[in-house]
This record gives sequence, C-alpha cells and structure tokens, in this order.
Amino acid sequence: MKYIRQIVTKAVVAKGKKRAEASETLRPPNNPSSILGCWVINHTHQAKKHGKFVEVTGKYDINVWYAHHEHSKTSVFSETVPYRERIKLHYREEDTHGVEDVHLRVAQQPNCTEAVITSDGEQFKVTVERELHAEIVGETTVCIQVQPQDVEEEWSYKDESSSSSTSSYDDSRESS
Repeated sequence: MKYIRQIVTKAVVAKGKKRAEASETLRPPNNPSSILGCWVINHTHQAKKHGKFVEVTGKYDINVWYAHHEHSKTSVFSETVPYRERIKLHYREEDTHGVEDVHLRVAQQPNCTEAVITSDGEQFKVTVERELHAEIVGETTVCIQVQPQDVEEEWSYKDESSSSSTSSYDDSRESS
C-alpha cells in the first residue's frame, strides 16, 4: 500500500540579489596633484530580514594613494564609508513556518572602478561597485510517497560470468 508522508525540513525558501554602484566624494588634507592608486578593504556587514526584504548595513575603507605639493610628495588618504542596502526577496511559496535564518553572501567585494580628482582640484570622486546575494532558510513541508518495506527497487544490471574464478577459489581453499 502506497501513501504520502509530509516531512518538515529546513530549506532555502527565498532568494534575492543586488548589485550596487556608489560614488563617494572624499576630501584629503592636501590638494591632490594626481591619483596613484585606489583600493577598497576591510568590508564588514550585517543583515536582517524585514518583511519581503533583507536590510544590509555595512562599511568599508577606501584608500587613495595620491601625489600632492606639485608631485613632490605622496600620501595615502583613508576613509571609512558606511552603506545601507535593501535586497528584495523572491519566494517560491508564500507560507513558511517558524524561524527564518538570513544568509548573506558577498558575490563581489566592494571594488574601486574609478577614482578621479574633482574639477575644483581639492577632492576625490571614487566609484565603488559591490554585489550581495541573500537567502532565507526556513521551515517548509516536503511530501514523499512511501512504499511498503518489503518492496525493493528494481535494478537493471547484466549477469557476469567467469570461467577461471572457480579454480583459483579451490586452490586457495586447499592451501589454508
């Protein structure tokens, strides 16, 4: 007799992703002559679910290596930049049960795509891109069809035969 059984388990019940690009204006202590390099480090973040969104708060450091005093000196200017993102969630099914866990994965760490000196010659304009993926893990119900225990799954396989196996078996038995 076949019957259906419901199993309550944890599974990914919703997903979302967001790619963001932000321009930050930074003011170094010296008027820059040129930008020698720019990098983004120390990215940290936290995520919480709010309704049909995941809200992410994070921060990262932008470091700009630059020349100043008419290219006679160099310095590194660093500033911590905070950000907030809302990632829209897409559900496969609307009704989930119990506590839901938020899993956030950074698909692309914050990265400098452009760094230029502003037209007034006193600031940097830095463009940073990043991509975040969110998953919600919650309880869901899975239905399975249960077969009686004495039913065995059918396997298709070919019969194998060997003519030399019998003699080697007999030889090993006699020597023991």
